[in-house]
Amino acid sequence: MLPQYISFMGPESYGLVGLFTMLQLWFSILNVGLTPTLARETARFYGGAISVLSYLQLIKFIEIIFLGIALIGGGMLYLLSEYIAGEWLQLKELQISEVQYVLKIIALVIAIRWMCEFYRGQISGAERQVWLSTYTIIIASLRYVGIIAIFMLIGVSPSIFFNYQLCIALLELIWIRSYANSLLPTLCATEKLNLSFEVIRPITKFSLTIAFTSTVWIFITQTDKLVLSKVLQLDEYGYFTLAVLAASFIIAIGGPVSAALLPRMAKLEAEGKHFELIQVYRKATQLVTIVAGAACVTIVFNAEYLLLAWTGNEFLAAKSWKILTLYAIGNGLLVLTAFPYYLQYSKGDLRLHLINNIVFVIILVPLIIWASGNYGGVGAGYVWVGMNLFSFIALVPIVHNKFANGINKKWYLTDTLSIIALLVIAGYFLNDFMILSENRLYRIAEILLFGLTVLILGVIASSEFRLKFLYLLNFRQK
Repeated sequence: MLPQYISFMGPESYGLVGLFTMLQLWFSILNVGLTPTLARETARFYGGAISVLSYLQLIKFIEIIFLGIALIGGGMLYLLSEYIAGEWLQLKELQISEVQYVLKIIALVIAIRWMCEFYRGQISGAERQVWLSTYTIIIASLRYVGIIAIFMLIGVSPSIFFNYQLCIALLELIWIRSYANSLLPTLCATEKLNLSFEVIRPITKFSLTIAFTSTVWIFITQTDKLVLSKVLQLDEYGYFTLAVLAASFIIAIGGPVSAALLPRMAKLEAEGKHFELIQVYRKATQLVTIVAGAACVTIVFNAEYLLLAWTGNEFLAAKSWKILTLYAIGNGLLVLTAFPYYLQYSKGDLRLHLINNIVFVIILVPLIIWASGNYGGVGAGYVWVGMNLFSFIALVPIVHNKFANGINKKWYLTDTLSIIALLVIAGYFLNDFMILSENRLYRIAEILLFGLTVLILGVIASSEFRLKFLYLLNFRQK
């Protein structure tokens, strides 16, 4: 829908959508590790590791913390709206008064969605992935597709766009809160909730570790966007945002897998099933390598062609394809280097993750600021690739040797690199067969066929596929 937004709103107004996305991510710094901690403790509750009373006390205490942060953080953003509109953003055509109003609405939307993350963590930890997926599809459709109907029926302006987002955010909160509360266990009549700080003390170390690493990660991944929002004109920032969001499609592939994987691994760890945990870990690695790898290869070999087919705008495609290529490669590496974090998360030990993020913030944040300020989105893209490549090469073996000794070689050679190599080779040769049609629909069909072919070859390269194929072959012969 992004090209439709630019078509209706224009690049400068769409730049406010990019700013909105960035502010949501910066706001998540206030999470202090509570959402992933909540999901893990919920999974441990269902694994029998904690009691009903302890779990309910934890839920209520964290909910109060979330509400307080929503009020304070949203209020601060609301009060800063005039400064951001008047001093930070480089406006051309939009009126400062309208931008100030929009920023106040953005503050409300972000605070409401912040509360939704609390209930999402609870539902994810309970492994209600099917309900959560259905809910996400409906809300996302209303949020991103429904706005086009509003534009056509009412009119087009940043104010209309964000007022609509506020209505959807309220619906989202009411719906997800209702379902999350229905999952809560019933407390015995003889037991009473105690909402003192002692409730959260046992998980404080784990939560604060996630809080610090999450904060560092936000600084690392969003500093380029913050710097560029100041350096670039708002319309140019809109083009940059479009390329980055297009590349985030790869992260979106890994997100649902992690949402299902984290509570399952935490539950297996609570049940003492280490072998089963490693099996799930390796199978999920191959799944993400195949699907995200195929998407990454498809985007990298067809970046400009893809943007042109998607948007129909030659100028936009020429301005954004290099940024899209670099962020696609970086995101492809990112979804793979996330797996060692999943392993540490399941074990409840994030010390190595903490050290890695400290090193990153010392070295890479200044580098990102320098590259973004001097070379724009392309410079930021090169830093993004280098950062994730370093993690893939250096961090993964250290984590495996500590928490899953003996799987490192198999993880690299069997679960990732052999599949990636075939995907890249397939993309290289398939690129020679691209017809480069002038018709947009034909272009999209060509790219989809390209991606589907790469995906099928990736499946064939998977050891899990070969094992299942041999099993079915032997079963039929019997």
